[in-house]
Amino acid sequence: MPRRWVPERGMAVSATVFQRKQIKRKAPRGFLRRVFKRQKPHLRLETRGDVLIHLNCLLFIHRLAEEARINTCENKCGIIKKDHVLAAAKVILKKSRG
Repeated sequence: MPRRWVPERGMAVSATVFQRKQIKRKAPRGFLRRVFKRQKPHLRLETRGDVLIHLNCLLFIHRLAEEARINTCENKCGIIKKDHVLAAAKVILKKSRG
């Protein structure tokens, strides 16, 4: 049984990030296809196109959460509020504009 990693003395527990190597759940492909067909019936996706769109959404949400957390820390708040998320969304949408 492998030993569990313990943070060093003086290191904040919140600073440690554990990353899982395996994905526990698969993308809800049927649901995604149904939503795409409802919204854009003329859109033709290749076989794994829905998975790529799902991955893009997950990456956007991850960036949004990180930026909102940074805004919260800058404002010296303990809780991420609606205003923090809206400010983060503005920043991220500006960055992702091509």
